[in-house]
Amino acid sequence: MTDRHAESAGATAPGVPADDTPPRAARAEPGSAAPGSDAPAGGALPPLFARLERWTREQPDETAVKAFDGTLTYAALTARTARYATALADAGVGPETSVGLLLGRSRESVPALLAVWSLGGTAVPLDPAHPVERLGRVLRDAGAAVLVATEVPTGLEPGGITALAPADVRRGAPGALAVSVPAPDSCSYLIYTSGTTGRPKGVEVTYRGLDTFVDALGTLGLPPGGLGLNAVSPAFDGWLWCTLLYLTHGQGVALTDLSLDGLRRAAAEGREPLSAGLRTVSLTPSLLAAHGAGIDSAEVVVVAGEACPAALAERFARGRRLLNVYGPTEVTIAATWADSRRGDDVTTIGRPLPGYRAYVLDDELRPVPAGTEGELYLGGPAVARGYRGRPGLTASRFLPDPFQGGGTRMYRTGDVVIRRPGGELEYRGRRDDQVKIRGHRIELGEVERIAAELPEVVAAACCPLAGGQTLGLAVVAAPGADPAGLADLVVERCRKQLPAAAVPGTVRVLERIPTLSTGKADREALAKALAAPEQPPGTPVVAQGAGPTPSERIVMAVWADVLATEVPGPDADFFELGGHSLAAARAVSELRRVTGLRVGLGALLAEPTARHFAAELDRLSAEREASAADPAADSAEGA
Repeated sequence: MTDRHAESAGATAPGVPADDTPPRAARAEPGSAAPGSDAPAGGALPPLFARLERWTREQPDETAVKAFDGTLTYAALTARTARYATALADAGVGPETSVGLLLGRSRESVPALLAVWSLGGTAVPLDPAHPVERLGRVLRDAGAAVLVATEVPTGLEPGGITALAPADVRRGAPGALAVSVPAPDSCSYLIYTSGTTGRPKGVEVTYRGLDTFVDALGTLGLPPGGLGLNAVSPAFDGWLWCTLLYLTHGQGVALTDLSLDGLRRAAAEGREPLSAGLRTVSLTPSLLAAHGAGIDSAEVVVVAGEACPAALAERFARGRRLLNVYGPTEVTIAATWADSRRGDDVTTIGRPLPGYRAYVLDDELRPVPAGTEGELYLGGPAVARGYRGRPGLTASRFLPDPFQGGGTRMYRTGDVVIRRPGGELEYRGRRDDQVKIRGHRIELGEVERIAAELPEVVAAACCPLAGGQTLGLAVVAAPGADPAGLADLVVERCRKQLPAAAVPGTVRVLERIPTLSTGKADREALAKALAAPEQPPGTPVVAQGAGPTPSERIVMAVWADVLATEVPGPDADFFELGGHSLAAARAVSELRRVTGLRVGLGALLAEPTARHFAAELDRLSAEREASAADPAADSAEGA
């Protein structure tokens, strides 16, 4: 065996055989395509696997996947995918068999996904950080037959689902990767997004859509080699964007965790959260603003998931290529992009991808003139099949495309845009109660319904707080219910039912919900009420002269700005005030700028009070002053 075709050193567990044979080229097995369909002819590989075959042949030793548990070269990725495909086929996976993928940010997540697609199955990406109740609900709704997981979380009852562990897959015999050519309208994957009913809804994306998307990605022309950043939740289709973008162009997928837990692990291990030498970076604008200092090497920066502020676009477009990408899950990951290389205004969402169509329509589905606001509808072969098990909802969002005919459909996005005279689309906002929090689509109604299911709650209203990075929730206590402790009870329920981005950072018990003249919740007034400081009865008066120190005041001011809430005192806990990983990174970055001190994120994560963080600033300041006062010490160190 040579290292050329084996996984990286340390990649296999003791006693587990490495991929010790060169992978033979992937071959297409067209047997699963429906007769008369427009599947690739002549046994041609689907676009994604054609790309994988090319890079495995041309650069077998280049990194394809890098993660906390090791790396895979392109040769090893193909070989590992073949092993997963064999194990999944033995477990009965075939066309449209739903397979849950609960592998987090492990290197195993990529070959497992590719293996499902090589068999024409339906991948169901999951995030181990999500509540167990949500994971179970998704698996049941998807009708998952197999669950690929390193370990099954406590409390998750797979029922009749076959469990498959990566360690068992690695023990299998190596072989060639055989790729079935699926029926174009069969389901390639299910992504579960926030639902207005209070339950997540599964979007069924077809293989036709997947192929259309990969073909469109190929037109970007990124250079092969190097690493691309994937810091997205594995259950979010932004994870697919990153993974497919990099694999399509022969780059390596650097799986990275920028969640609070991931930042804490990086701090504990004394390393930076981002890999060094990144060539391509894909982040939400919020994450880019917080972690932009770590991407100096990037040649291409992609922003997606949120509106991109003009100042941020200008900063990161300087000296490099910048893409602003837009697209709902219902139209296969992305639908439009603005590209600085072709001269687009990257504060817009640009123009449709090749093969996609975009219409700006009024309430009567008539095109509006350029410069006039209208709702964005998206068409083309990448439009999803619909919502699993939700025919009524599917019919209301996926409409016949009157501009193409022939049974084609278009998706109603709910987004308000204008089309500029040059053809670029400018995002203006939403028409409903869906919001984006840290890049995640969240229905405010879902959060409200989860809270209102408690018998102690008679009304609930949710809103994004200032800055748009966290949610606020107000509840009204039921008659006879004790308001004391109700907020904590609501938070606990939300944490059990919702992904982290949808858990409100601020929960208050109010006597009534502010309303508009229509009777609907006044979310603007609610946001102001939730941002105001809460003064519970009996709050002690702080004695004169016992106030915060100058350093504590600086920290409290920055926290108040980042969290959009008042910081009551130096013993306030950053995370209890609604902080999260993104806010922590922003707060530390701003305090570095204000003080000129190289304070680390670990100081905030280890002890998240303003008093402790201010003490760390004072310590660093004292060290700097001592060093300036003793130049001989600097000379000795440099000798």
